[in-house]
Amino acid sequence: MLIVFVRTIILYFLIVLIMRLMGKRQIGQLQPSELVVALVIADLAAIPMGNVGIPLLTGIIPILTLFICEALLSYISLKSQPARRFISGKPSIVVEKGKILENELRKQRFNIDDLMEQLRLKDVSDINDVEYALLETGGQISVILKTNKKPVIREDLNINAAYEGLPISLIIDGHINLQNLSIAGHDKNWLAKQLDNSNIRSSDDVLFAYISQDNKFMFQLKDKTKGDDDK
Repeated sequence: MLIVFVRTIILYFLIVLIMRLMGKRQIGQLQPSELVVALVIADLAAIPMGNVGIPLLTGIIPILTLFICEALLSYISLKSQPARRFISGKPSIVVEKGKILENELRKQRFNIDDLMEQLRLKDVSDINDVEYALLETGGQISVILKTNKKPVIREDLNINAAYEGLPISLIIDGHINLQNLSIAGHDKNWLAKQLDNSNIRSSDDVLFAYISQDNKFMFQLKDKTKGDDDK
């Protein structure tokens, strides 16, 4: 049992490492070649994981080989557009100027129910509002609305808005993130002052603290005690 446990741990961390090195795509965004590699790797790992009579290298070597092949294909796709189209395919237009392209749907084996579901997920209820809908290589639908159906933005109304950056986490579950604190242009003395102004004795009492998009120090205390400080 101990041998099975150790083999499982080794293969688990190996697969996690390989999937991490393959990139940050979600399952629904995997290219066909990436999905095949993921499925085959899982199957290869299961064999030596449960059968101690099979050498561990019998599973590790094919997994590493598949990873190298996938990395090579990814590099080729990055450098060559024809190769990228051959390996990953290209987007297909399935709706054009409010009209469903039936032949393209049939070619991609994508039915109208699936199309309407994807449009609803994009907050599109009327297909006549769609200028173009494209079936991407990862299986998602991208929607370009007609000009008069696009949401109004500040620029359309000539409204100037102040710049808003990304929120920066400073404290998570009592632990101070010194790197983010430095990125925000502050130090521990500044943070200590903010905590003192908010009547917080220690960062250990803070569940989450961050600098908001409008450059305010915000925080939430542990035990569901909330607060904020605009200084």
